[in-house]
Amino acid sequence: MRDDSHTDAAGRIVAVRGHVVDVRFPGPLPARRDQLRTGLDSAVNLEVQTHLDEDTVRCIALNPTRGLQRGLTVQATGSPLQIPVGEALLGRVLNVFGDPIDGGPAIETRQRWSIHRPPLPLAQRATATELFATGIKAIDLLAPLERGGKSGLFGGAGVGKTVLINEMVHNTAEAYQGVSLFCGIGERMREAEEMIRSMAESGVLESAVLLYGQMNESPGARFRIGHAALTVAEYFRDVARRDVLLLIDNIFRFVQSGTEVSGLLGQIPSRVGYQPTLATDIAALQERICSSDSGSITSVQAVYVPADDLTDPSATHIFAHLSAAIVLSRTRASQGLYPAIDPLQSDSKLLAPSRVGERHYTVAQAVRSTLANYEDLKDIISMLGVEELAREDRATVNRARRLDRFLTEPFLT
Repeated sequence: MRDDSHTDAAGRIVAVRGHVVDVRFPGPLPARRDQLRTGLDSAVNLEVQTHLDEDTVRCIALNPTRGLQRGLTVQATGSPLQIPVGEALLGRVLNVFGDPIDGGPAIETRQRWSIHRPPLPLAQRATATELFATGIKAIDLLAPLERGGKSGLFGGAGVGKTVLINEMVHNTAEAYQGVSLFCGIGERMREAEEMIRSMAESGVLESAVLLYGQMNESPGARFRIGHAALTVAEYFRDVARRDVLLLIDNIFRFVQSGTEVSGLLGQIPSRVGYQPTLATDIAALQERICSSDSGSITSVQAVYVPADDLTDPSATHIFAHLSAAIVLSRTRASQGLYPAIDPLQSDSKLLAPSRVGERHYTVAQAVRSTLANYEDLKDIISMLGVEELAREDRATVNRARRLDRFLTEPFLT
């Protein structure tokens, strides 16, 4: 049993180093992940990360620490950070604390849930497999998504991940009989404004909730915005019993903010400078994305790939949790082939005859075979020209070039 006798106990700040704040308490220490409040009008929120000794805790600030100093009073809340949940959130834009940032009125709901919730028990998870149509040819044919599954859009900077996310909102949110939940982690506000405006124009904003951890916010806020979004998704799945379409842009920013938090806390970095808890941080977030008998959470996540290197530790750890991986190619983007989806590297666990049907599977394999043969012939074409190829190879090249153009399409965004 947890001892909540410290709930009303006040502590004192003993050190402030950037976003890291050390607090000493005279009595029992607050638990890890508990929320603390300090500063003018208790405006600065802290989250307990570790116990330094029997009197002191080390916290990460979720707000700017401007104005904090040693000796300031810190109030323990006795619980982790909580955000409002309920139907009143539909059509609103929120931050990590659940406060509206769209200029509208305050959220009118009495229900508040902790952002740190255990994943759904294995016995309560749904195992039925159903296709999730996106209306994008290259995805639906070569890497079909799973309803209630997790899918990733992998690519470097400027290859079209955010545009693809926006297109999925247009194509699926209106027909999707559920709630659309957009989580922006480390988002540029220009992209956020475009997303909000496009959702309002397409008429899907009233059935959507948008949560943003802005790029200029503290690493703690960016690190926890994903957990806050999942708490809202779990409410609509478990209480409202509705299906949820969860769009995350960009999951790499979650990893990046975790690296910043780890560095601020003085942890020894692991491979390529990532935090030593990289795998568990990603798993703690990803394992909460699942479906039950009451509803499903279908997640589509944009994943920035540093230097276009798919062997980067962040990309490989995220790969392990996905049912479909859609890889965007810089080469195809430079050729003007949009969406710049690489048909040979993209894959899905659902692309099997027992899941999509024999005809779909046969067509997808034939398309991949043709495009793979074309890739093998490109070196010969560049040196000798198409005219020097055998008749069968020339037919393959012509067919592959037509397929390349067939798999492209104009987007609404």
